[in-house]
Amino acid sequence: MGAVIRFAPTHVSLKAKNGREHTFPVSAGAFSVKGQTVSLISPPRVQKTDIRQTASGSIAVTNHKARVARASRILVEGRHDAELVERVWGDDLRVEGVVVEPLHGADDLAAVVAEFDPGPDRRLGILLDHFVSGTKEWRLASTVHDANVLIRGHPYVDVWEAVKPSLINLSQWPKIERGTDWKTGICKSIGFRGTPGEFWATLSGQVKSYRDLEPGLVGAVEELIDFVAPPPQD
Repeated sequence: MGAVIRFAPTHVSLKAKNGREHTFPVSAGAFSVKGQTVSLISPPRVQKTDIRQTASGSIAVTNHKARVARASRILVEGRHDAELVERVWGDDLRVEGVVVEPLHGADDLAAVVAEFDPGPDRRLGILLDHFVSGTKEWRLASTVHDANVLIRGHPYVDVWEAVKPSLINLSQWPKIERGTDWKTGICKSIGFRGTPGEFWATLSGQVKSYRDLEPGLVGAVEELIDFVAPPPQD
């Protein structure tokens, strides 16, 4: 008499009331339960379910069709920004039904916001490069006053700089002189002989997850997603 504490294909271990353990070979009809002769069989093996994470670090939603796009939007400064956001947060954006569109510069930011006509069910998130106190982007953002608009950004001159330089074996991004096109200057400084577009294809191709990006960009994007697609209230 005792409780089963271990089971193997050839033997079973029981623990008696006095605490002692006894091991018996497993054979048909060798055990009795409440007066009934029984045969022990191996319990079914439980397969572990792999939990897949998206590139953004969230739990992947399986068997989910892309949600119909919300009226809300996230605007980013250029094509490379949009491609990077899609690369890391694309799965999340499709689940939430959020569309990311290039802003192509922030010079007319107030006019862009007015044309979008934001509202409680039509929120607007804007991601800006070089979003540091005193910069042009900072001043442009200060002209927008709307509770349905959230402007966030990162401190880097270009979104390229928000990619960790270690991905291309650099300890840090080179400093580019003021007045020199940043992308062109970077390619020249590191000895890349192709076009900036070709370099971007190489650089962005190394990005596999949010861990390959600087925290300043990751936090800004996730805050914007939460703003335009707020989680349901309990």
